[in-house]
Amino acid sequence: MSSKRMLVAAGVLLLHLVAADAAARDEARAADVDAAATRAMKAFAVPGIAVGIVKDGRLVFARGYGVRAVGQPAAVDSDTLFAIGSNTKAFTSAALAILVDEGKLRWDDRVIDYLPDFRMWDPYVTREFTIRDVLTHRSGLGLGAGDLMFVTPTDFTRRDIIHGLRYLKPASSFRSQFAYDNLMYAVAGQVIEAASGQSWEDFVTQRIFAPLHMDGCAVSRDRLHGNNVAAPHLAEGGTVHTIPPLEVTAVAPAGSIYCNVSGMAQWVATQLGHGRAPDGTRLFSEEQGEEMWTPQTILHPAGKRAQLTHSHFAAYGLGWGLEDFDGYKRVSHNGGLPGMVTHVGMIPELNVGVIVLTNAQEGAALEAVSLQVLEAYTGVPKRDWVALASENKKAREQRIHDADAKSAPEASAATWAPGNLDAYAGTFEDPWRGAATVTREGTGLRLTFSRTSALSGKLTPAGINLFIVRWDDRTLNADAYVQFSEDFTGKVSGFRMQAVSAATDFSFDFQDLDFTRKPEPAAPR
Repeated sequence: MSSKRMLVAAGVLLLHLVAADAAARDEARAADVDAAATRAMKAFAVPGIAVGIVKDGRLVFARGYGVRAVGQPAAVDSDTLFAIGSNTKAFTSAALAILVDEGKLRWDDRVIDYLPDFRMWDPYVTREFTIRDVLTHRSGLGLGAGDLMFVTPTDFTRRDIIHGLRYLKPASSFRSQFAYDNLMYAVAGQVIEAASGQSWEDFVTQRIFAPLHMDGCAVSRDRLHGNNVAAPHLAEGGTVHTIPPLEVTAVAPAGSIYCNVSGMAQWVATQLGHGRAPDGTRLFSEEQGEEMWTPQTILHPAGKRAQLTHSHFAAYGLGWGLEDFDGYKRVSHNGGLPGMVTHVGMIPELNVGVIVLTNAQEGAALEAVSLQVLEAYTGVPKRDWVALASENKKAREQRIHDADAKSAPEASAATWAPGNLDAYAGTFEDPWRGAATVTREGTGLRLTFSRTSALSGKLTPAGINLFIVRWDDRTLNADAYVQFSEDFTGKVSGFRMQAVSAATDFSFDFQDLDFTRKPEPAAPR
């Protein structure tokens, strides 16, 4: 054989060896994902998980595990639709980026120039609030402020929610602190409508889903087609059961999208392509892609996970979380609605992304599976993320237990009994949440919120003028203290609230409420 033929043969052999090595690595990664997903489902009582991996613009792994709903045989697959929750926020950011590319708005334009009725508590903040501020959780409002306008299901509209912003008192100064916020993304949706002439729902459907061929994905549950949809689940007393899905129409730009691994893979590939889809379609410019991945609000990496992945810096961009991860930049976001949590994570330098969709309210499973995937590409030594997530969950539960014990009323206070229950009865009003009524119910009292059928419960005495409301719907896990106040004449004049447990989801922002008694109508003369 000539030397030239020998070189060709050697080259072919080398290509075969490289291909075989790559195939072996892919098989090993797939086995790792299978193991992590299966263990996570068992460890955290998750009925179903769907996992996708995008590498170099292609969906190289797509697999479902478990079932769509407990007690039913239908299996999860790569086309099963899940509520992606706050992973919707990046779609809203991308919609604005498209409008920036078209010259219809700029990131630092003032919101009031598009929504003249927009108001915050502070007139200065109202005047200076920009579109960039809308997306970056630095409004000065507290964590989840105003979320009780859509949690539980209510009849508030998007305009009602934006109107309510003016009554929410700030928890910090403007642009000084990070506090996760859903309501501002409702504002972003209205800005999109004002700048484009289309509703947020139609804009995302026509300008993002359609060009990316995100077949089956929908901007809301009422636009879904077919029945390959995962049901949300909650664990109670060692039993996992389905719960009704929460419709978040009023804050849809913050968290209403339903999608599957197949559709999200198109989205992730386009993100990794700096706005260009695998088929060459350009959704937004590289410049805007970079802007969305640029730190806007500084965060503080903490905890064991940050130590293990050598994360020194963290920030929030425009709809994305940003941090260093094993020496690489990581772009990611979690999403959650009651009974369902999801994750999207990318390492742009390696051109790899991971999608994890689950039908249980258990964030530990997300972390375990997504980190197991990413570390397989960063090349660091393997870590047992399922075990680490289990440890983190136990530590969190202990912190919650300690915090609840510390905040509980003195045991002796529980012996107090109100002398006149009728003194507490009446209609009370909060500026942004509206009315709530306290009524006599037999030998006790009942608190009922307006504009929802889900917040009603008995009041149990817990201290002087202090009660605990135990909601009839026990799946809420959101019982709250109700502290009544009196005016100078000794008459009950209002009440404030606070969640009983630190485990209560932050969207039950009872601490932001300030109810005052509504005057009785004057008697006719």
